[in-house]
Amino acid sequence: MAHRPGRKVLLIVADQWRGDTLESLGHPCVATPNLSRLAARGTTFARHFVQGTPCGPSRASLATGQYLMNHRVATNWTPTSAGLPSLPRLLRAAGVAPCLIGYTTTIPDPRVTPHDDPRFRHWSIAEGWEVLRPFEAGREAYLRWLEGRGHPRLESYEAHFATLRGELARGPFAAEEHDSRWLAEAAVEFLRRPPEGDWLLHLGFFRPHPPLAAPEAYLAPYRGIEPPAPTACDPAGTHPYLEALRRGTRATVAHPALEGLAAELSPAEVAELRRAYYALCSEVDAEVGRVLAVLEESGQLDETLVLFTSDHGEQLGDQGLVGKRGLTGASFHVPLVVAAPGATGAGGGRVVERFTEAVDLLPTILDWLGAEIPPSCDGRSLLPFLAGETPEDWRGFAVYEQDFRDVLGTEVPLPLGREEACFMALRDERWAFVHFAGLPPALFDLAEDPGETRNLADDPAHAGVVADCTRRLLTHRLRHADRTLTSWRVTPAGLVRDGRDSAPELATPA
Repeated sequence: MAHRPGRKVLLIVADQWRGDTLESLGHPCVATPNLSRLAARGTTFARHFVQGTPCGPSRASLATGQYLMNHRVATNWTPTSAGLPSLPRLLRAAGVAPCLIGYTTTIPDPRVTPHDDPRFRHWSIAEGWEVLRPFEAGREAYLRWLEGRGHPRLESYEAHFATLRGELARGPFAAEEHDSRWLAEAAVEFLRRPPEGDWLLHLGFFRPHPPLAAPEAYLAPYRGIEPPAPTACDPAGTHPYLEALRRGTRATVAHPALEGLAAELSPAEVAELRRAYYALCSEVDAEVGRVLAVLEESGQLDETLVLFTSDHGEQLGDQGLVGKRGLTGASFHVPLVVAAPGATGAGGGRVVERFTEAVDLLPTILDWLGAEIPPSCDGRSLLPFLAGETPEDWRGFAVYEQDFRDVLGTEVPLPLGREEACFMALRDERWAFVHFAGLPPALFDLAEDPGETRNLADDPAHAGVVADCTRRLLTHRLRHADRTLTSWRVTPAGLVRDGRDSAPELATPA
């Protein structure tokens, strides 16, 4: 498809935002009025799931349009193959400036990168982006900015929060000094002086990622409010993976001032963490509102595709867990709100209940820009939904994966081999099925047990469901095996792809 001029994209990616935590979808506590306004003029995808946790695998799926089984960024510490098509490279090929504020949680390919490269000491930002303001692993740029405003230089970002014992939910910084404001300010500056031509701005917010402590201005409205109680675990229907997580997940995952296991937190402590979490969501919402206001004031709203989503969810006390690891939808279900101007955005205020996935974002963006979608992409464009349509052949379930080899013996104390430490899940309207490489499967009846607390996989009455879910999961893997080269053929007339003469260049390692 030929590139169409006058197209801009604002891709806003929060970190660790649960899919149920939106005011517009009826959450009883959280206030997100700016996202509600975005939803009112756009489309909300109520069953949107990421393809992996934690951050690195999920963000790799967003950037490549591929499932974890294909891009193989298994953990935050796994390198990304240099041969993969990626959003910034595809944007540059389409003549669109790829600009980034925040981070991508990426490790470079050691096959083409010198091993003394400093990016191998911690995760960094993917190649190809024009980085406007980094929020890299050590938060160095932000910490220097704080130091310039009179804050002491501590050994780490988290150390500022570890000093707050006894004041669990209140953060150490005022709203105007918090990382959400610092990142949003860079976006405001960009939008007031945008580059000539077409651009995509990837605006990454770190929140509501832990530490779960918020500026007082956003925490105050939640003081005295009783948040929804977390989902309790059912000892009679649990699973070895969940049991291991409850033995291994430290409370410090949520806040560095906490001690002991997350499963040992008191109801009052969990409630306080939830208040802080909702306050952080409200803070990000306010900063999103500031950015969208400048987008409109600058006259760019009517030519900009706006997407708001997150890289993964948060357990938030469910089944005695905190953090991003878990079996349930709380870890993988995230918000997705998309607003497009003009005829493409005809479905204003629509809520889509069909299953969508993070791999759909790359083809949606490329489709909007009029750029070619690579054959390796596992996702599909969401533009028909934005026009008020529903494709007849749309998927009837979501698939997600987790590889936990990097936390074996710590967060997940299980006697498994590294290649056994993974699972793949299939989720439809009725069932959530999880297949493990080295553990028994899990099955949850979402109609009777929406909190996913009773594992039915061992129940003989559900053997047929387990078999059917296993079959569908295997079929899905076969249908979505890597297609980078499988559509190309050698013929007497030369190289062709899908019956056409070859035109696009093959992506090759740098």
